[in-house]
Amino acid sequence: MINVLLADDQALVRAGFKALLDAQPDMTVVAEAADGAEAVRLSREHDPDVVLMDIRMPGTDGLTATRQMPPGPRVIILTTFELDEYVFEALRGGASGFLVKDTEPAELIQAVRVVAAGEALLSPSVTRRLISEYASRAKEPLAADDLDRLTEREREVLTLVGAGMTNDEIAAKLFMSPATAKTHVSRTMMKLNARDRAQLVVIAYESGVVRPGWL
Repeated sequence: MINVLLADDQALVRAGFKALLDAQPDMTVVAEAADGAEAVRLSREHDPDVVLMDIRMPGTDGLTATRQMPPGPRVIILTTFELDEYVFEALRGGASGFLVKDTEPAELIQAVRVVAAGEALLSPSVTRRLISEYASRAKEPLAADDLDRLTEREREVLTLVGAGMTNDEIAAKLFMSPATAKTHVSRTMMKLNARDRAQLVVIAYESGVVRPGWL
């Protein structure tokens, strides 16, 4: 059973999500929060698998709450616009992906399952737009000391993950099997202490592997 916590300041939005998720045989909403501070507190109390977190809430917003989350819950950011100015910061702060609020019900359900299984929720097209948007107003990239742990092939894989490519696309690009590509991605995540693909995208940009204007 996937335990879900809902964090949104609009009661009607929470009610809609709750009705949808509770109707699934493998999901249950264990708690609801009206702001970020309450979401953090309830996460510690209920230890949910997934938190659906509205990024814009009064008081403690979703960005701050995501940074304060205890280990364990995986956060899906809910936003009105795909290129919300805070989405990249939320990914950097530990979110596993994001959804726009008007997403189709089936997509929301699938998103919860994907994130609960340990995957990141970032489509290639959205990843590319996010990186492009962030790159246009970013500061100097961070030092790349941690990249010394990677093999040449793993650095290539990190670059392609940063470009928003799937494992199948990486496999085709580097002339390897999808299983091998998945193994390289997993090893890269382990070496860079990235908990999921979303974190690899952030690292790829901030380490300078992905640079402004190269996409």
